[in-house]
Amino acid sequence: MNTLYRQFIVATITILSVSIIVGLTLANIVYVVYTQQKVTSNNIKTAQSIVDNMEHLHDYETLKPYLQSVSKLGYQLFIVDSQGNQEHFGNPFDSYHIEPAIVQAVLNGELYEGKQSFWMMNHFSNALENTVGVPLALEHNSYALFMKPSSQLLFSDFHTILLGFILAVMVLSIIGVVWMTKHLIRPITLLTEATKALSNENFNYELNIKRNDEIGQLIEAFHDMRVQLKHNEEARKAFISNVSHDFQSPLLNIQGYAELLLDSNVTAQQRKMYVEIINEEAKRLANLTKQLLLLTSLDQDRYPLKLEKVRVDEQLKQLVRRYQWRLAEQNIELSYKLEQAELVTDKELLMNVWDNLLTNAIKYNRENGSIHVACSAHNDVVEVSFTDEGLGIAEQDLALIFERFYQVDHARKSDGSGLGLSIVDQIAKLLGAQVSVVSEVNKGSSFTVQFKNKE
Repeated sequence: MNTLYRQFIVATITILSVSIIVGLTLANIVYVVYTQQKVTSNNIKTAQSIVDNMEHLHDYETLKPYLQSVSKLGYQLFIVDSQGNQEHFGNPFDSYHIEPAIVQAVLNGELYEGKQSFWMMNHFSNALENTVGVPLALEHNSYALFMKPSSQLLFSDFHTILLGFILAVMVLSIIGVVWMTKHLIRPITLLTEATKALSNENFNYELNIKRNDEIGQLIEAFHDMRVQLKHNEEARKAFISNVSHDFQSPLLNIQGYAELLLDSNVTAQQRKMYVEIINEEAKRLANLTKQLLLLTSLDQDRYPLKLEKVRVDEQLKQLVRRYQWRLAEQNIELSYKLEQAELVTDKELLMNVWDNLLTNAIKYNRENGSIHVACSAHNDVVEVSFTDEGLGIAEQDLALIFERFYQVDHARKSDGSGLGLSIVDQIAKLLGAQVSVVSEVNKGSSFTVQFKNKE
């Protein structure tokens, strides 16, 4: 398995290797282009200085002792005369091979600038070809003197310490990277295990990892996701349970009263009552189905909004006229104060908001109660409120009333489904509005919807 741990180690070693190669290549270019000629020129000057001293201050008898003393200063020397006699002084060369034509050219008075190469390490090899050559004339005899600084001089104790330091840094860097990689990969491994647990619906799996870096942020995001998934799963199960219950109750009523209608002993009055109950339960099922279909549509990632200019005040007046019979039936007084207000929004969805809020105000109102509907427009803000004198909502229930199928105790006794306010909240979010509620038990509730007009 090509793990992240292995990838990180390989990547680090690869980067280190490439860096070394690139660094050596650049150093080689700098040496060959700028430094090599300078080093060669200095070596030739040194060799010529040795030759000048020998030609002016020494004779053949002192030749060898002098070259021996020069070699002790850190130089490797090799001398050849015209008869081919040769001798070296100082540390021996690893290779004494040199072209005879080179030796003859130096004997003829030419300078030899060393072996030409495009790789700088060849210029530090301990070979006779890697020396510089100068002619030497002593007591009417011709000599070819080859010289190079001793390898011990080039690679001093400082260079050895520096090389050891570089190798130690490389080894410690690799060890450090291995340890750090293991430290970084561990929480990712644990996160993988936690993700597998989530895939098996184990939403109680927790990661006890505290970090202040990006991995810590990833762990926090995972924790938030786990909590949200747990909440969604609980909501899904509650949703299925509530839907099953809300469908089962009216269906059982319809089935029960339908069986009673089959009884030949049922009176006409009872038959009428049973038919009315079946009709009410069928309407309840139809309304529940309609609301569920609407919620399903709103849950889609991209609900197709049909935007148009809507006169909010006219829409509210139309709504009041639609429910005038129900207000009269329950002896509820409705008043309104509607300022002219216009929004660019989805007309059908907006009417659904007003419909749910008004039916709730009617449904949970008290006998001989009242409802006040207000619409105001200030600058680019349109605000609509529905205020009733009904049963009110307890403070502990206010934060939950927009949850699907949530019903306070007195609402459960009515024919409510617990979906109306959830639909209001979801449509408001979809249309860019905010819904707020103020309520007090036994005194009533006030729902306010606020739009910021984008016209």
